[in-house]
Amino acid sequence: MHADFPTSDRVVKRVVVAGGGTAGWVTATALVRHLGPLIDIILIESDAIGTIGVGESTVPTFRGFHQLMKIREDRFMAEAQATVKLGIEFKNWGQIGDRYIHPFGTIGLQWSWMADFHHFWLYARAQGFGGELGEYCLEWVAGEANRMSLSSSVAPSYAYHIDAARYARFLRSLAEPAGVKRVEGKIRNVELAPESGHIAALVLESGTRIEGDLFIDCTGFRSLLLGEALGVGFEDWGQWIRTDRAVAVQSTSDGPAQPYTSAIAHEAGWRWRIPLQHRDGNGFVFTSDFMSDDEAHARLLAEIEGEPIVDPWLVRFKTGTRTRAWHKNCVGLGLAGGFIEPLESTSIHLMMAAVTRLIEDFPFHGFDDALLDHFNRKSRLEFENIRDFIILHYHVTQRDDSPFWDHCRTMEIPDSLKERLALWQENGRAYQLGHELFRVDSWSSVLLGQGMHPRGYHHVAAMMPEPQLREELARMRKDIAGVVAEMPSHREFLRRYCPAELV
Repeated sequence: MHADFPTSDRVVKRVVVAGGGTAGWVTATALVRHLGPLIDIILIESDAIGTIGVGESTVPTFRGFHQLMKIREDRFMAEAQATVKLGIEFKNWGQIGDRYIHPFGTIGLQWSWMADFHHFWLYARAQGFGGELGEYCLEWVAGEANRMSLSSSVAPSYAYHIDAARYARFLRSLAEPAGVKRVEGKIRNVELAPESGHIAALVLESGTRIEGDLFIDCTGFRSLLLGEALGVGFEDWGQWIRTDRAVAVQSTSDGPAQPYTSAIAHEAGWRWRIPLQHRDGNGFVFTSDFMSDDEAHARLLAEIEGEPIVDPWLVRFKTGTRTRAWHKNCVGLGLAGGFIEPLESTSIHLMMAAVTRLIEDFPFHGFDDALLDHFNRKSRLEFENIRDFIILHYHVTQRDDSPFWDHCRTMEIPDSLKERLALWQENGRAYQLGHELFRVDSWSSVLLGQGMHPRGYHHVAAMMPEPQLREELARMRKDIAGVVAEMPSHREFLRRYCPAELV
């Protein structure tokens, strides 16, 4: 124990992480990297229990989390066979045949006027010029050109596509030498303290009893600790997000990996393609109300672009959240705490954000109500904001070709999303609060990409003389095109930056 940290009055010392996979090893690695001298960390994992294995697409906050943990990017990318992700390509969402990209970067490079850039673009379009919105985003242009560089004059904002199993093994290789103790075995029983109702110990099938002060539930959808043992309820958001199943399969790559995820809508949901260095990840997300498991299985195999290298597997899920992410001495992370269907790749972000909050709010001196309420309130706000952004994709559509899309287009939506859509429809107003993941540019990209054009725009745009606006927009397009032209291909970038020799 570090001499600078007195321990006589600390009651929370032993942390038990129940479950491995991405959630378990992200949690254990973060805790040992930042609180290692203060706590003991035990992770219980069974080789006999498979993982969901489809969380292979991320958002840019993933990079910030890795920087916080001081993880070498090139080594991680080589180990996880990662590729760059500059955004998400959406096909057939507004109408069949539509295509747009939700890019991760800023739209309107180095724009310094009071109103957001899209207002000036809307004004320009009303005057008959301005081109496509994506032409003003470095990440959109680079993605379309299949290029990537970290040494360009303007660095792009990006995330990753990762092999989830390789990533978990990589984190384990960091966490165990740093002090995390892994215990192999299945959990047979959760033992509660009779007076407090807190979790006292986890009993394994071998009979081993693992005591702890704080328990982290990373047991997946089952939520063995938080949901089953402590009885924390689940709030189902299926009335807004009807998809409840996915068939997933890994396949061979049929060409260079594109630097974006693809999300292709179909009559009962959507299909993903996630390109890695060594293979593709594919999935067919659907609602069991409008499509059978067998049909989804057959459709996935018929539509993937490579050859399957494993048998497809079915994942059943519900979109929603536990009513409390932290209850008594147990925190639910990953799927155990809640799940929002994977359309915008937010699952890993949510677990990383939660473990970051846990480090900030670590209960060294006990589990007081104010601390838990503070943690739960922040978790709830984050889940609800992401929920609304996902509902947006389904609701803002002109598709009327199936019962699924008829439901999505006409359904009642949360009041929080109604307010956003009303502000946008009237004058193109989009906003981002401090706790929210998705930026103004994210909202405007999806809204415009799916055909919801506002009736007006901020009139500050009309203050710029038209010749000046034409000149500014042309300069911006030229600058971005010039930067992208100097970038190597995505494949060449990966070959130089994270070659297999690093593994």
